[in-house]
Amino acid sequence: MLRLDNVVTHYGNIQALKGISLEINQGEIVTVIGANGAGKTTTLKAICGLVSISSGKIFFRGKDITGKPTSDIVGSGIAMVPEGRRVFPRMTVLENLQLGGYLNGDKNLIRKDLERVFELFPILKQRLKQIAGTLSGGEQQMLAIGRALMARPKLLLLDEPSMGLAPMIVSNIFDIIQEINQSGTTILLVEQNAHMALSIAHKGYVIETGRIVLEDTAKNLLNNEQVKKAYLGE
Repeated sequence: MLRLDNVVTHYGNIQALKGISLEINQGEIVTVIGANGAGKTTTLKAICGLVSISSGKIFFRGKDITGKPTSDIVGSGIAMVPEGRRVFPRMTVLENLQLGGYLNGDKNLIRKDLERVFELFPILKQRLKQIAGTLSGGEQQMLAIGRALMARPKLLLLDEPSMGLAPMIVSNIFDIIQEINQSGTTILLVEQNAHMALSIAHKGYVIETGRIVLEDTAKNLLNNEQVKKAYLGE
C-alpha cells in the first residue's frame, strides 16, 4: 500500500532523513520506534507532504505521491493524527469532526462517518457542543483520531498517540487502534512506548538518526536483545 524508497529530507542544512526505505502492506499495523529526534515524525510528515523531500520516492497504492500537495495526498486516502493531538481548541467537538470530513462534501456520508466515530468514541457524542480545548488529554486524542477517520482514510498515520496520557487511557486508545485496523484501515504507528506499539503491530522498523537500522516482525522485535535493551527497558 505504501512504499518509501531511499527518502532523504533536510531542515535547512541539517539532514533529517538519510535514506529511509520501508513498506506497508494493506491491512497491516506497522510501527516505527526510536529515540527522540531519530526521524520518526519527519517520516510521517514526508509521507503527508508536510516536509520537502530532497531525494527518493514515495508510492501510495502504486502511484508516485512524491512532492504532491498535502491536500491531494489526503484526498488520495492518507490521514494523519499529529503528535500533541492538535485539535482546533476554540471550535466545538462537532466542528472539529466536520472539518475532518470536509473533502467528502456528501452530507449523508458525513452523517454515517460521525456515527462510526461515536461507536468508537461514545464520549465524543456526549461532548459534541463542548469546546475542544476544554477536553481532557485523552478526550482530545480521541477527537484527533475521530477527525482523521472522518476523511475516510485507507492509511492512517498516528504520531505518538500515547503521549501524555494515563496508562488506562493509553490501553483504551490502543484497543481502539486495533479495532480501526480490524475494520479495514491500514495503520502506520509512530510511538515511543515501544512495548505497547510492538504488542499490536504486525511489523516494526527501528530508526536511529534518520536511518532504518532494524526491520522485522513485531514479535521478533519484542524478543530482540538489542531492542529490549534500547527501547523496552529490559
